[in-house]
Amino acid sequence: MGQGNGNASPHARDKRGEFLKGHPPVFKHSADPLQADDWLCAIERQLEIAQCDDKEKVLYASGQLQGAALDWWDSFCFGHTEANPITWAEFCSAFRTHHVLVGLMKLKKKEFFALKQGSMTIAEYHDKFIQLSWYAPTEVDEDGKRQELFMEHLNDGL
Repeated sequence: MGQGNGNASPHARDKRGEFLKGHPPVFKHSADPLQADDWLCAIERQLEIAQCDDKEKVLYASGQLQGAALDWWDSFCFGHTEANPITWAEFCSAFRTHHVLVGLMKLKKKEFFALKQGSMTIAEYHDKFIQLSWYAPTEVDEDGKRQELFMEHLNDGL
């Protein structure tokens, strides 16, 4: 018979513990905007592994901010006037808007579309393709589109 005391089940997952077990990086500030984007990607990876919901993602990710980045977050929260809590999509968008220059994201997207195998090995080209495809998410959101773009810029002899 259930105890009915309102306590969490003894089998409840410790998502925060799982998130922290992956040693998510802390973000303070970076002169290189791509490091901010890399931080967000690393955090998102750990949040997915821990299977966090939207509210937990915002809470745990913001807990990894320090210094100037934490000051930005506190200011963002203070200015958030909507009754609804901040969503993960809002967090990511606001973080990128503040820490990653829009022009830089456009440049990286152009770099992705200009990428050719050239003197790289297929493995090196593949790694660079994957790295830069992050900046063109809608262009590689389907496997067929991703494969076509990849094949287009391989050396002709392959």
